[in-house]
Amino acid sequence: MIVNCVAYEQGHRLRDIQPEEVAEHMARPHCFVWVALHDPGAEELASFQEIFDLHELAVEDALRGEQRPKVEEYGETLFVIMHMITMRDDRLESGQVAVFAGPGYVLSVRLHSGQGFAAVRRRCEREPKLLKQGPAFVLYALLDAVVDRYFPVVEALQAELESIEDQIFVKDTARASLERLYQLKRQTMQLKHAAMPLGDAVSHLFGGRVPALCRKTREYFRDVYDHLHRLEAAVDTIREMIITAIQVNLSMVAIDEGEVHKRLAAWAAIFAVATILAGIWGMNFVHMPELDWRLGYPLALLIMGLACGGLYRRFRRTGWL
Repeated sequence: MIVNCVAYEQGHRLRDIQPEEVAEHMARPHCFVWVALHDPGAEELASFQEIFDLHELAVEDALRGEQRPKVEEYGETLFVIMHMITMRDDRLESGQVAVFAGPGYVLSVRLHSGQGFAAVRRRCEREPKLLKQGPAFVLYALLDAVVDRYFPVVEALQAELESIEDQIFVKDTARASLERLYQLKRQTMQLKHAAMPLGDAVSHLFGGRVPALCRKTREYFRDVYDHLHRLEAAVDTIREMIITAIQVNLSMVAIDEGEVHKRLAAWAAIFAVATILAGIWGMNFVHMPELDWRLGYPLALLIMGLACGGLYRRFRRTGWL
């Protein structure tokens, strides 16, 4: 579905145009076209492939989704894949944005994501001096918007981690805390897999052999790279804290199990003494003087009670019971 198809000249918006008018406006000097698609079909994207002369491998990647974030060059065209990560109801939702940028055009293809880029378009149109730089600035604005949307996700993950840490030392919450920690770890790795490859890809847009399209906008792409570097550091910190929290949680589980084992061992020792004494007097040998005493039975019970009571008191003092 076509969301927008707009022509710009000298950094100013001309008007919305139809797909058949794209080639005409691309041919005009100081003019470029910005087309935005949302979950397009193969036929719809094929029509723009013909207009912009897009490489078939890049078009295939844009349609399939679930691609690794990357920046690739196809002649004068830059092809960029980004992942859209958003937090909704304590769950991460992932989409993909593919951007084709070349002389005279920008084509963005958004898949499986409800968040659009209308705000990005308004931002660009409010800055005609920067938009005058053409498709490269639009590519920067899209990259910057995607990266900026990662930071609220990081803040949500940090808040969830703090909430879990508050529950670790609460009794009978070990299993629930461990499940939440593993879920948080998966979400953190999902965000890391979106941000880290994109940082490596963006570094090629301002350092080394910079594509011709981006030579006048190196500083902007360096700024995006700096944001990604900060994001990666924050994600690594969260991941390390999660690992530490998991270790602490498992230690708490081991301590609780140790306390249970101590209690079981103490009661087993108490009953073992009573069992030994009962077993001795229960052998019923003929020559056992205790069997002929009138007070033998209550004396045996008293001895067993004193022995068990003494052990119980000792275990209570040592904290086993």
